[in-house]
Amino acid sequence: MNQTEYRMEYRHLGQWGVRVSSISLGSWLTFGASVDKATAIRTIRHAYDLGINFFDTANVYNRGAAEEVVGEALRPLPRESYVLATKVYFPMGEGPNDRGLSRKHIFEQCHASLRRLGVDYIDLYQCHRYDPETPLEETLLALEDLIRQGKILYAGVSEWSAARITEAMELGRRLGLHPLVSNQPRYNLLQREIEHEVIPTCARYGMGIVVFSPLAQGVLTGKYRPGAAPPAGSRAADPNSNMFMNRLLQESTLQKVERLRPLAARYGLTLAQLALAWVLRRPEISSAIIGATRPEQLDENVKAATVRLSDEDWQEIESIVAG
Repeated sequence: MNQTEYRMEYRHLGQWGVRVSSISLGSWLTFGASVDKATAIRTIRHAYDLGINFFDTANVYNRGAAEEVVGEALRPLPRESYVLATKVYFPMGEGPNDRGLSRKHIFEQCHASLRRLGVDYIDLYQCHRYDPETPLEETLLALEDLIRQGKILYAGVSEWSAARITEAMELGRRLGLHPLVSNQPRYNLLQREIEHEVIPTCARYGMGIVVFSPLAQGVLTGKYRPGAAPPAGSRAADPNSNMFMNRLLQESTLQKVERLRPLAARYGLTLAQLALAWVLRRPEISSAIIGATRPEQLDENVKAATVRLSDEDWQEIESIVAG
């Protein structure tokens, strides 16, 4: 692979017409939180300059602050040139209706997200989790009304099980609604729970899969070494952002990542590029969401968009991770 050249790859969001960059930029635990606004804006605009057209956020990320930063960064850019995604579900206040997927909460949070983002419509509006306390029909009809009003173009979900996705798609079909177009699960070399049921279910319904944490919160970049303390300033060293990393920092896991290092070097790749390419090798994956705390981090990651290795190479990676 030529490390000095790359071209961004654009994939359909499942079976649907909209195309998204295979590498997308997210804002969980970064924008509006650990990254100052000026750096966040530079990072988002640098991503755009590199060909990333898909930007993902959520209302709950720092209680709306991430949406505000993303909106400010994208505001000078042609609206038709990027795909903007956000989410609804988690609590945004202390009141009994300030959470979940009721019609009331969905409508109120959609309008709040539109204000914070400073746009007239949201390209992809995602149910951040499944809400067992709200009838699924109520949720789907609320999303349908927002689509018909032109406030959202597509609706999707995040972290829904295969059974819940099936239930929603079949109910939507019976009701004659616009179908859900995407699912956003976690997926990487070390966390592969979606392979057996979720990926086949999404493929069956033509849903795009937009994965988060493709680098396992930085573990697959190789920055965390076996037997060593997390580097100062890293996510793992920050108690405000490392709450989901304990399992990933086990010694046996870090040793597996170390064994991938010479394989990546053999092909002129960084560990991060190898990990991203592994995710994107699957045609069911529409995009992999990366996080970045400064613009320079993007230069390396976008080069994974068009990495192609042989079946034998992928099998060697599988054997290393399984060992």
